[in-house]
Amino acid sequence: MSAPDLESSPSRFPEPKEFRRWLQPPVSKDRLCRLAPAPPTRLGARGLWDHLRGLIRAWWVWLALSLLLWERGVWPLALLSGIVSLALYHTSPSVHPAIHALEPHIDTALAEFRTTMSGMTGMPLVEGNRVTIYNNGTEFYPAMLRAIESAQCSITMEQHIFWSGRTGRRFAEAFSEKARQGIPVKLLVDAVGSAMLGDEILKILTNGGCRLVWFRPIHWYAADRANQRTHRKSLIIDGRIAFTGGAGLADHWVGSGAAEHEWRDVQICVEGPAALGQQTGFAQNWLVTTGDMLGGHDFFPLPQPVGNVQVQTILSSPSAGAGAAGTMYLIAVQCAQNYLYIANPYFIPDARAISMLANACRRGVTVKLMVASQRSDNWWARQNSLRLYGKLLEAGVEIFEFQPTMLHQKTMVVDGVWATVGTANFDNRSFALSEETNVCFHDEALVEQLRRIFVSDLAHCQKIDISEWRRRGLWQQTKERLASLIEDQV
Repeated sequence: MSAPDLESSPSRFPEPKEFRRWLQPPVSKDRLCRLAPAPPTRLGARGLWDHLRGLIRAWWVWLALSLLLWERGVWPLALLSGIVSLALYHTSPSVHPAIHALEPHIDTALAEFRTTMSGMTGMPLVEGNRVTIYNNGTEFYPAMLRAIESAQCSITMEQHIFWSGRTGRRFAEAFSEKARQGIPVKLLVDAVGSAMLGDEILKILTNGGCRLVWFRPIHWYAADRANQRTHRKSLIIDGRIAFTGGAGLADHWVGSGAAEHEWRDVQICVEGPAALGQQTGFAQNWLVTTGDMLGGHDFFPLPQPVGNVQVQTILSSPSAGAGAAGTMYLIAVQCAQNYLYIANPYFIPDARAISMLANACRRGVTVKLMVASQRSDNWWARQNSLRLYGKLLEAGVEIFEFQPTMLHQKTMVVDGVWATVGTANFDNRSFALSEETNVCFHDEALVEQLRRIFVSDLAHCQKIDISEWRRRGLWQQTKERLASLIEDQV
């Protein structure tokens, strides 16, 4: 039997009338989610104060109050409420965080963990790298200056803190010297974090031929973007060497972290193909800020392996809708099997993160958390952390406060097989409002080095006792409640 001629034979099905499709009834509401699987239990139950705080910070509540006051003729208060409503509208996070845990648990030692981390964050694993971990300014500042002096093609930097002082001036002179040699030097600095840059450094950079651009200057017509800052601290040389970590360019990072004025911090240097990850982050924000596209060998050289370390560069941005830094931390917490060592100065977990840490403790994971002590530079973050100590301690988390000086590194070590060093704090600002960079690796020697650094720092910490925490005074609790009103902004 010959096949029917589809072109000549009449169709049994009439062609749809495209112009009448809009007349067809839509899918009924009861059918919209019928095929969707039943969601698992949500992570973390919010308490009464959490709901109340959310209501206080809701922009539409203040707008309704403003309209009501205006109707009653109380114009000054109506105007004030309207201003508060506008401010809250422009500072509210717009990301969509994870609310369900990973199922099932994935062993961090398996390749499946790495591919899950890569798939969920959208950041690939890159082979062929050499990675160096630096402790404190006595180690990382000289290494960064040597890398700048070795530059042959380009120097780019995205920096949250670039301040006046000896350190800022020394780096400005190094940048200018390379620019005078004809090497393009492009610096993207946060307009809020680097507001203390100073005229002297600007003059050095200008006279040297460097190009410095401010990331999101504060203007009335850009109020919707003013709360989203770059918190990255990336220095990239020739597209082949990249530094990142907790430290900016300022004098309080000079030293060994032993004295009160010498902040304790960790930086990481990536040499090889994975350096392009940080260059990508810089190039994207440079494009958004200036309209200029970077390209060619000077900025994006062909990858050349120089080592055997696999590196994943996490580029987190509020514009992505779901912060990759927060996703990275939560995946690591969820998959830990033996231990979690977290060093972070501003540790303000939300209900879902607390729930995941509690689950980790229940399944036998040792969770040690190292945070800043009373020497913290951020009063609001300090009070919010203190308020949450109780829930964490009750869950089984061990909390240690670093005593000698301000602890500022952002590191996590999991099970002796995976670790991360970067710029992201464990708080809502880093997860939802800031551009962040973290470098992750699955190299046992490097992970062990970071674990030893953590254990060494524990010797300079005071362990928090839950009974002492419960005895803190009413005034301290009042300060914590007050600070919690802006918990998602610190």
